[in-house]
Amino acid sequence: MKRVLSGIQPSGDLHLGNYFGMMSRMISYQEKNDLFCFIVNYHALTTVHEKDLLEKNTFQAAIDFFALGLNPDKSTFWVQSDVPQVCESTWLLSNIVNVGLLGRATSYKDKLSKGISANVGLYSYPLLMASDILLFGGELVPVGKDQKQHLEMTRDIALRFNQTFGETFVVPEPDIDSSFELVPGVDGQKMSKSYNNTIPIFGDEKFIKKRFMSIVTDSAEIDEPKDINSPIFQLYSLFLNKNEKKELEARFQQPGLRYGDLKNELFECYWEHFRSFRDERQRLMDNKDYVLNSLRKGAQKASEVADQFLANARSAMGLNYRN
Repeated sequence: MKRVLSGIQPSGDLHLGNYFGMMSRMISYQEKNDLFCFIVNYHALTTVHEKDLLEKNTFQAAIDFFALGLNPDKSTFWVQSDVPQVCESTWLLSNIVNVGLLGRATSYKDKLSKGISANVGLYSYPLLMASDILLFGGELVPVGKDQKQHLEMTRDIALRFNQTFGETFVVPEPDIDSSFELVPGVDGQKMSKSYNNTIPIFGDEKFIKKRFMSIVTDSAEIDEPKDINSPIFQLYSLFLNKNEKKELEARFQQPGLRYGDLKNELFECYWEHFRSFRDERQRLMDNKDYVLNSLRKGAQKASEVADQFLANARSAMGLNYRN
């Protein structure tokens, strides 16, 4: 049984990119693995500076996870700031990380190019992410293609620490599902809150349908074949099995297909897929004490693991001078 670990940032409504890229995979791991999963609200501070918004997003992200099937009795699930040992761990790791390593982060450069304001938190994001993983002994880390470099940095940091101070941290392995490497947004770019191109998992039906209808398409006429590399094909495929995807591909090659009809079909497919999850989410919204108690228990379990790894790191670095 491997310890599988990953987290999700509550910087806005969780969307289909979150669900297919990470959440559904994490939930599936809880049956046969030691699952550690958390809401990374420290990371969200790099872009969210409104107190009420961050509190709301954090709690709703937890409810969304539970509604989608995460079982707190089969996993360790917590909010990052409820286990603040990760901050001390980040400082310890920062003393063995070269500035050049952080400067090579393509995610940081990409965010700057999109007009996101630079701050030290955003620059050192990979360092906090490394601490998130190493402090809890993560062995297998499901990540999207955009986070692959950050995980490689985590591996480098763990190896350097172990070489410098002795075997202390587990060196994690990436888990990248090639079928979900890139979930497109309505504009065809990677689905991301930063690009304002997302489709929420939960929310108002009319608003979400409008998002589906805004998916970009080419100018192909009704009697022409349609592009299977288009965002609408890629999004629709996420909800289909292998045979259904082949059938959709065949439809794209035949004349008579209307993009407007496809968008309506896709919305109906999406709405039905999440129907039972919406019902469960409403039940949880009416039972918030259960959510809060589950998060509290998860933080306690995570803290016990964090305390052990942190104690070992402190000892290895010479901070336990009273011994």
